[in-house]
Amino acid sequence: MTVTIEDIRAAARRIAGKAVLTPLLESPLLNDRLGCRLLVKAENLQLTGSFKFRGAFNRISQLDDATRAKGVVAYSTGNHAQGVAAAAKAAGTRAVIVIPKDAPEIKKRNTRAWGAELVFHDRDTEDRVAIAEKIAKERGGAPIIPPFDHEQVIAGQGTIGIEIAEQAEALGARPDLVVVPCGGGGLTAGISTVIKALLPATEIYMAEPAAYDDTRRSFAAGERLANDLSPGHGTTICDALTAIMPGAITFPINRRNVSGVVALDDDEACAGLYAAFENLKLVLEPSGAIAIAAVVSGVLGRAKAIEGKTVVAVASGGNVDAATFTTALTRGAEFQSR
Repeated sequence: MTVTIEDIRAAARRIAGKAVLTPLLESPLLNDRLGCRLLVKAENLQLTGSFKFRGAFNRISQLDDATRAKGVVAYSTGNHAQGVAAAAKAAGTRAVIVIPKDAPEIKKRNTRAWGAELVFHDRDTEDRVAIAEKIAKERGGAPIIPPFDHEQVIAGQGTIGIEIAEQAEALGARPDLVVVPCGGGGLTAGISTVIKALLPATEIYMAEPAAYDDTRRSFAAGERLANDLSPGHGTTICDALTAIMPGAITFPINRRNVSGVVALDDDEACAGLYAAFENLKLVLEPSGAIAIAAVVSGVLGRAKAIEGKTVVAVASGGNVDAATFTTALTRGAEFQSR
């Protein structure tokens, strides 16, 4: 199972007119401070506030009429929930989303606003996939739209890679590196497939929370490893990047395409959020800022020299409530002042 550039081009045609063509932004002052050219793909400005609409719509739009009429089922920490809800509405069907009880209120509220039905679970004690499968069976075999480990979902996310290549060229830039936030790996799998096809010399890096560094450990081991979710396991402010382990489909794609994985603690992640707000006037959630954070915190530079390079960072989402944003902004400012 794999995804091709042709699959992603077809996805781009399907989502055209449905998804937002998000900008590729930069700040000359930030570039001067960093010593590199940083281009930020602002997917927080995407419909539903994250990149997830792309993959969800690409998948749902390919269901036949009889299957689509059953509605769709998904499980998510919040951003995929909103993407599926909006995609289902655009496709004229309904959605049931299994979502953690402690998901940010803004994500629960917006998912409902798109017309979805929410079913809550305890992320520490209940299996969200099993719950989704039970609901799908009860609803006559309704299709499940997974958050990352599906070829059509990956292809939808990969449309970002096409836009990055085209927008960078329009700016007279040729990216040396593309940095992508990492949860289950679907976003990277899609983007990296495009970048390696169109810009083969460009390197891909993934950024993930240090408390959920399953991808970094899996790369080192050569096999998929899970996060430790036992009581007392570390937590992270990056709630959207807490997948249990890399996907069965995404992992081999990313091992083939990705040069490295960096892991950031919460203060470092917040530094990316602060830099995006201060320099680009973007409101991001901590998860959505982690690729920017990898650059501005110096974590990426310790893994790969970036001075004088052109680096693209994907800002994957901006679904954050005011209290969390304020806290993260303060932590980011404190990190920068050290």
